[in-house]
Amino acid sequence: MNNGMKKSLAVLAATMVMTSGAAYASPVQAADAKMTVQPISQAVQQSIAIEVNNQRLDEAGYHKAGAKEPMIPLRAVTEALGMELTWNQADLSVDISKDQLWTKVTTGEDRYVINKMYKPLGTAPELVDNKLYVPASFANVILQGTVSLEGGTISVQRDDQQKQEHVTTSGVVTSIQDEGEYKSVQIQGSGRDGIVLNVAKETVFEATDGKALTLADLTIGAVVKAEHSLAMTMSLPPQTGAYKITLVKPAADKEMFGTSGKIEEVSTSTDGSVSIRIKGEGLSEQSQPEVVLHLSDKTAIVNGQGEAVDKSEVVEGAEVIGFYNGMLTRSLPPIGQALQIVVKQAEK
Repeated sequence: MNNGMKKSLAVLAATMVMTSGAAYASPVQAADAKMTVQPISQAVQQSIAIEVNNQRLDEAGYHKAGAKEPMIPLRAVTEALGMELTWNQADLSVDISKDQLWTKVTTGEDRYVINKMYKPLGTAPELVDNKLYVPASFANVILQGTVSLEGGTISVQRDDQQKQEHVTTSGVVTSIQDEGEYKSVQIQGSGRDGIVLNVAKETVFEATDGKALTLADLTIGAVVKAEHSLAMTMSLPPQTGAYKITLVKPAADKEMFGTSGKIEEVSTSTDGSVSIRIKGEGLSEQSQPEVVLHLSDKTAIVNGQGEAVDKSEVVEGAEVIGFYNGMLTRSLPPIGQALQIVVKQAEK
């Protein structure tokens, strides 16, 4: 049994109506499967030939009478696309990955994972003669491939140039997920705002001078430039795969904290110094839901992209993210020095 298959970005386009999913199967006993394992003779009404990148596969798909769409052999198709697969015997699921794409398919469940979000395709994966089959739309929607049906042949195309079709986005880092299997960096906003950059082992981290970095070198408050896939989930915030993340400007302090919310009050002291009270939610467990921050000439005031904005943008009622270090008073709310203020500007 193959124990791996890497993340993949195939191509988008289809001349037949389809949806998405991805997986691979390993021999499983019917008793363990907790479902009916169909003999191929019962499942197949019409045999469908499969081509991947113009190469005919030894294994075929099938189309049952009255079914929404044809079924294709998951392992054969994903292996032909150079993907890495991991079979999970406990729940009869498969993890598939290549480059910035990761998906999960579970036998008998019509919910396919794309960028950590569930997406139904209208047809659940089927285990037939110890092989896992998925709807043909899986290759189009989830694997981002071009799928067509001509006569009795399903053709799946993956254009390597597709991976080069990407965009570059800059932003202030507001969240970093560096624990567990799934790693990500959120920029340009917090909560439901901004963009989540999903990080894979192929993601390149570097400084502006080309020096190699790692995810551990990033902190919230830093400004980064990310090269990422054109494809994004419809979730809030949207998620996409990151090819490269460049550290443009390190955070003002190695240990940064942040509070995202609305400026409830702006105060000016007799010496002209300005303080703001932000009430909302902390960016981390150590951050404050409400904080008073003193502004100084060293306080960077930027927008979500990390671009400098005028101090006049910092007004009562403005949606902001205030960054500060751990040197806060014990008062309620705590008081500290503003290292950076990110102002959420209205879309034009």
